Amino acid sequence: MKYGYARVSTNEQDLANQLEQLKNAGAEKIYSEKYTGTKRDRPKLDELLSILSEGDELIVAKLDRLSRSVQQGTELISELQEKDVVVNILNMGRIDRTPNGSLMLNMFLAFAQFERDMIVQRTQEGREYQRQHNPNYRDGRKPKKTTQQIKEILDYLRVHTYTETARLFELDKSTIVRYKQRYGQNKK
Repeated sequence: MKYGYARVSTNEQDLANQLEQLKNAGAEKIYSEKYTGTKRDRPKLDELLSILSEGDELIVAKLDRLSRSVQQGTELISELQEKDVVVNILNMGRIDRTPNGSLMLNMFLAFAQFERDMIVQRTQEGREYQRQHNPNYRDGRKPKKTTQQIKEILDYLRVHTYTETARLFELDKSTIVRYKQRYGQNKK
């Protein structure tokens, strides 16, 4: 049986193009997910890998949808080849067990890892630039509470315990401690 696997890294990205490519390549059943490619354990990929057996074909649009590192990709494809599963990377072709196939696989995996490393480097450089040039820049997610809501939480904390405050506002105590440290209000 021919199985397809499609993946994007974030919820904002679209799977439609990959899904269409996999259908056009003859995939009879497609597993897809929105999950980072840097992790080896991905729920839908793990599910698919558990059912693949001798004679099946795994189709992916591009190698980096399957793996972003040389080590991870080599291990994964070697496991599939040991089970006699055909691996078909649409922009490369079928990966076989010949020396040429092994060389091509390792070269393409090296480029996938290089691309991932460059993305990380550019992201870090962008953050560093923002830290140096934007006084309002903060790393991480945006706060879930507005400044006004945080003020209300800290006002309540002045006459109540952390436990009571956390329960009422449905927050962790550590979040309230961070708010108190960041906004400088002291409990009386």
